[in-house]
Amino acid sequence: MKIIGFTYRAGAGECEWSVVLKGDSCLLNGRKPLFVPDWTQELCVTPCLVLRVSRLGKEISPRYADRYFDAVAPGADFVAKDLLRAAQAKGNSWTPAIAFDYSLAVGEYEPAPYPALEGRVFAGQELVMTPEEAVAEASKLMTIRQGDLIYIQARQLPRRVEKEEIIRTIIHGEEKLYCKIK
Repeated sequence: MKIIGFTYRAGAGECEWSVVLKGDSCLLNGRKPLFVPDWTQELCVTPCLVLRVSRLGKEISPRYADRYFDAVAPGADFVAKDLLRAAQAKGNSWTPAIAFDYSLAVGEYEPAPYPALEGRVFAGQELVMTPEEAVAEASKLMTIRQGDLIYIQARQLPRRVEKEEIIRTIIHGEEKLYCKIK
């Protein structure tokens, strides 16, 4: 399983997103807590939409992309902002700051199409691209397979989280994502 992310890059001009690859150990499912790693002093979060890929595809047109995912879920993408700044300053890989264990919390999946999703807007948050654009872009980079996840960040800067904080997403009066920071 691959996790392919499209993250927000403020001030990047026309292309305001970048691609992130995460391993399956980055996934935090259910109502499990996220334990803040000892090696970061500045853990930040950005809301996102997670798509579950339902079939094999390569070079998919945005026109047909909705056929390649069968469910969506709210998500929370975590980043160690202090490590990211240090890696950027030294020209090092960003992977330790963005792809650490349990760095992507995924809420409850709902079948696609999902009423809380309208184009680029999901649960009141503007996404960096539509799900169809994300599937098309991901399939240009690599073959997507059933079970892969594609996540799309909201178009906002990450905000710092504190221990004992609860990250949640409520859609149509139902809690779809719950993650306690410990």
